[in-house]
Amino acid sequence: MRLSKLLMIAIIVVPLVFGAATSQAQQIPKIRVAWVLPQGNWPSVLWEKKDVMRHVGKTYNVETIHFQGTPLMITALAAGELDIADLAYSSFALAIENANMEDLRIISDEVQDGVGRYYSNEYFVRKDSPIKKIEDLKGKVVASVGAGSAVDIALRAMLRKHGLEEKRDYTIVEAGFPNMKAMLAEKKVDLVSGALPFSFGLAEVGNALFTMKDALGGSTQLAIWTARAGFLQKNRAAMVDLMEDAIRAAHFFLDPKNEEEVIEICGRVAKLPPSAFKGWVYTEKDQYRDPNMLPNLETLQKAIDTQQQLGFLKAKLDVKKYADLSIVKEAAARIR
Repeated sequence: MRLSKLLMIAIIVVPLVFGAATSQAQQIPKIRVAWVLPQGNWPSVLWEKKDVMRHVGKTYNVETIHFQGTPLMITALAAGELDIADLAYSSFALAIENANMEDLRIISDEVQDGVGRYYSNEYFVRKDSPIKKIEDLKGKVVASVGAGSAVDIALRAMLRKHGLEEKRDYTIVEAGFPNMKAMLAEKKVDLVSGALPFSFGLAEVGNALFTMKDALGGSTQLAIWTARAGFLQKNRAAMVDLMEDAIRAAHFFLDPKNEEEVIEICGRVAKLPPSAFKGWVYTEKDQYRDPNMLPNLETLQKAIDTQQQLGFLKAKLDVKKYADLSIVKEAAARIR
């Protein structure tokens, strides 16, 4: 009789316990994070190092999603199919003005160009080219990765500084970074835009005429993590945990003593041999990433002002109005 009662209790209680556990697991938010460039964008690699993280799988789950470009991220954000978008400064401003995302918020650093001795995107001419100064580009053809992109804006800004305007003084054609080396070597264009890791190949056939740092007059907050205000408000606790995990992983990737494992991860994600990343990735030969993932709003403002001055934005945009750094600051404070 006693055994029968115990069995009955077990039949009733055990499903309740497992049901509660299942319900709790279902309540953990899944945060969808976008990236474009393997290794170049933090989300492509950070969650490959889960053993340094404390919260993933416990207070939040994460899905990292590869996009071909930032315009598709903006569409996904608008449709509620993405939570964190990894946007260049130019895409961020266009999302607010063109897609009417007034609730879009800057939440953390992704990458900064030309900080101190760190790498700055380069613009190459052929080694045998007669082009020695910017003015020599008059009447020439230059290659950009797309009108209004961050790299494109710096290119136009530099040529405007030297009195050159598109169509009147030079022609722009569009091409992807992987195609730039062949276009330059085959003399299809006179100048190409470079970015890591493609700049290494371009240096084999060309010389850098100028850099993004030259063009924009200093360092630039090149890319940022962004999310919509409603999502941040609803998932604040999970977001602080996610950012803490991201910062812990960033510290691992930025520590030189971890180079062997870091280049193995980068190679696996990018589908390249690890040796392709040896000696430069996440060092001063690479672009700068803030260890605590804090963006530089001043250099971001300057870049977006240039974007507006070149006619890609109708109105000025106050960056601070669209920043919410409370989450990343709280996350970083936990680690100190």
